[in-house]
Amino acid sequence: QVQLVESGGGLVQPGGSLRLSCAASGFTFSIYTMKWYRQAPGKERELVATISNLGHSTNYADSVKGRFTISRDNAKNMVYLQMNSLKPEDTAMYYCYCAVGFTPRWGQGTQVTVSS
Repeated sequence: QVQLVESGGGLVQPGGSLRLSCAASGFTFSIYTMKWYRQAPGKERELVATISNLGHSTNYADSVKGRFTISRDNAKNMVYLQMNSLKPEDTAMYYCYCAVGFTPRWGQGTQVTVSS
């Protein structure tokens, strides 16, 4: 079955870095666009970054441009989110997402907390 499993979240000080990972299985990973979303308490889920199936095209929310980088390794069925210069407002649950056969699929999420 389709699975997306995130990891790499944690507590980090402002200005620090984290690298999130998402392990995908149960579908042909290399033909699908992958996305990272986040949701902070009391706020709507927000699209953070998108990467095309072969990684040639990426897009970012304005709030993370220049600080976050999305990447993928199709040989390993992995997608990553490198987060630098983290700010307290980046605190949220981060989710990996893929519309597999037009069916939305979400991981369980990984918590990122930016605090001193």
